[in-house]
Amino acid sequence: MAIATTMPSITHVAITVTDLETSEAWYTKVLGAAPVLDEDTGPFRHIVYQLGNTLFGLHGFPDLHSKDAFDERTPGLDHISFGVATRGELEEWAARLDAMGIRHGGIVDAGYGSGLSFRDPDNIALELFAPPG
Repeated sequence: MAIATTMPSITHVAITVTDLETSEAWYTKVLGAAPVLDEDTGPFRHIVYQLGNTLFGLHGFPDLHSKDAFDERTPGLDHISFGVATRGELEEWAARLDAMGIRHGGIVDAGYGSGLSFRDPDNIALELFAPPG
């Protein structure tokens, strides 16, 4: 049996939030999807969304070490990017975020694609990204 030489695709991403109920309401609104799982595991509670072939989880710990706002300049996560097919979809998302009152950085075009950046209630950097063309 051959062993894979490259890492397979990402199956899930989970982020720790300071207020699980606030984040659940915010992400449910922004993602336009209801959670598929809400489970207390013992050390933490997690709420999980199915986004295409990827699971996106929110973790709430009763004993957080810090409630400091997220800062991508601290080692660890930089941002999470969600893929869209076209720049036109980014324009639709910008209008949707505007309608929800969510501040964003506008669409930024680069040679490798176009992105639309915004932040969640914990200041976690999020992006919608479209390939070039």
